[in-house]
Amino acid sequence: MPATVIDGKVLAARLREEVATQVASMQEPPGLATLLVGDDPASEIYVRNKRRLCAQVGMRDLHRHLPADVGQGELAAIISDLNADPAVTGILLQLPLPPHLRSEDLLALIDPDKDVDGLTEASAGRLALGKPGLRPCTPSGVIRMLDSAGVELTGRHAVVVGRSNLVGKPQAQLLLERDATVSICHRHTADLASITRTADVLVVAAGVPHLVGADAVKPGATVIDVGIHRTGTGLCGDVDTAAVAEVAGAVTPVPGGVGPMTIAMLLWNTVEAARLRSAERATTV
Repeated sequence: MPATVIDGKVLAARLREEVATQVASMQEPPGLATLLVGDDPASEIYVRNKRRLCAQVGMRDLHRHLPADVGQGELAAIISDLNADPAVTGILLQLPLPPHLRSEDLLALIDPDKDVDGLTEASAGRLALGKPGLRPCTPSGVIRMLDSAGVELTGRHAVVVGRSNLVGKPQAQLLLERDATVSICHRHTADLASITRTADVLVVAAGVPHLVGADAVKPGATVIDVGIHRTGTGLCGDVDTAAVAEVAGAVTPVPGGVGPMTIAMLLWNTVEAARLRSAERATTV
């Protein structure tokens, strides 16, 4: 029996509708400030899509496009201004930056209450300690996809392939929060397939095309493919989807799986940032 396909496009559309409804109920719409440095074609496409969907759900688009030769100090000052601007609910610094800029230092300047990407050290600390805060978009989107598919996480074995700060590590923490038993694998893991075959839930974010095949998947498992690669025959993920679909219980497609959910979660985080700010204001009145 072929695996059920977890359609990220459909789920993302539903989430955007939910966000739009919440935005319409607010006295002031949230404002998302995207920062794009230079003219990298891929980054321009990503930011354009984010801005389009931001406007679609009724948020304010507070985009800044800066020249590739902008200095570290100038960009730091812009981030500081956005932190202080009450019209700005969320700040997104599009990566990668030109090589003369120190992205880690700049990310660290973003107010964690406006860190809609969930990438600052403060946001990572809040996640690690289980404190309220904004969570990274892709891992959060994965959790929503699992919930939508009715996947039980409590007591199940979840394996995450990949240990990046962007996906792997926060994904493992979010799965732990849901009471899964979590294993993390990476490029130094010996006999990777012997571990992935034990997973009830397998999240692959290794950045290697078709790393996981049918022989590495437990029958009936749920497989989430975070990877995306452009090849001579089109787009593919870290999972050999066609082969794995013959073994797994559910899989995500590439494209059309995790990708659409990542952007939808960015919009969700912007609304969440507005809610957290309103709650903080209410406690100080």
